[in-house]
Amino acid sequence: MSDEPRPSPLAGYRVLELGTMAAGPFVGRLLADFGAEVIKVEQAEGDPIRDYGERFEGKSLYSASIMRNKRNISLNLREQEGQELVRRLIPKCDFLIENFRPGTLERWGLGYEDLRAINRGIIMIRVSGFGQTGPYSGRAGYGIVAEAVSGLRHITGDPDRPPSRVAIPLTDYIGGLFGAYGALAALTHREKTGEGQFVDTALYESAFSVTEPFIPQYDKTGVAGMRAGPRLPGNAPNSLFLGSDGIYVQITAGNDRIFRRLAEVMGQPELADDPRFATHAARWKNLEALEQAISSWAAGVDSKYMEDSLNEAGVPSARIYTMAEVYEDPHFAARDMLLNVPSSELGDVTLGGVVPKLSETPGKVNWAGRRPGQDTRAVLVELCNLDAAELSRLEADGIIFCGGDEEAAAAE
Repeated sequence: MSDEPRPSPLAGYRVLELGTMAAGPFVGRLLADFGAEVIKVEQAEGDPIRDYGERFEGKSLYSASIMRNKRNISLNLREQEGQELVRRLIPKCDFLIENFRPGTLERWGLGYEDLRAINRGIIMIRVSGFGQTGPYSGRAGYGIVAEAVSGLRHITGDPDRPPSRVAIPLTDYIGGLFGAYGALAALTHREKTGEGQFVDTALYESAFSVTEPFIPQYDKTGVAGMRAGPRLPGNAPNSLFLGSDGIYVQITAGNDRIFRRLAEVMGQPELADDPRFATHAARWKNLEALEQAISSWAAGVDSKYMEDSLNEAGVPSARIYTMAEVYEDPHFAARDMLLNVPSSELGDVTLGGVVPKLSETPGKVNWAGRRPGQDTRAVLVELCNLDAAELSRLEADGIIFCGGDEEAAAAE
């Protein structure tokens, strides 16, 4: 068996990413992680996502991750010449990602039918708040707004407080996952037929999809889901318990056999035979008494002892990690989940590893996100055959931006 590294599974495929913020760029990031050549298009001022989160020496840290492995070019898509450059790139591309409000690309002459006339095999991943059709399709739709409509926001948080949110654009990431999944499904179809198609990914539908248990529940019982705090409805014990050191530990022991192990670790094996706790249904019915018993035990031991003793006994449990614990944890290191990556702006920077792990053709992070327009000259020379004079004219006219890359300009 050869020791030569195998090519990444999407090597040889080219993606043009027109998306901004999180959902569209996350689709591109996933495809780039597995070897696709992703060309990200930005305005001269850069994707607005560069303004989110913490910065280091004035440079975006968020973009270092979500734009990793991508070539960055800057085109003014509001001008006809900028739109024409997209048309010239389309024959050389396999995928196009966009997450503008529905109808925007059609107004620019860059809708799916326009691009399909240029490249019949093009696969267009369209990510929007509410989809390309339907009465809400024209609504502005950030991920968190779509999350509200989906019902997911309603079941997030504590029951006695307003709906909460995760401190990341969660629904954008869920939508990005569905967009990438749809892209690969469409690619499989194209490999069989030669025909492209567009993938209509609605953020509200992506979030709604993960509320799966509550959909038939409401149909047959009329019971809607409700916020449950740290608990998992219908499963007990499955919650957070506070150790003596003030650190919470997640304990999940809904299975009868696992609950018996928990009771033994607690030094109270009789709990497993107590009629109130002996079965899953009984434990859920007597949830308050059950959690009080576990909480009393947890308060007398520190979180590390709790986690270690439970894991040794085969009871799923974990302290609630902060990013500091992640950086110190040997499992994250062993699984290559913290990667030191070269960056043209930051020197080196640590980024999250590639998920999932493929045994034969794993993904890879080659470089961190680049600055706006860093690859404009190289890409337009390579794929559109533009010469130095034309590039200079387009930049002077505000159609392209070359990222102040004097070194690249001198090489032309």
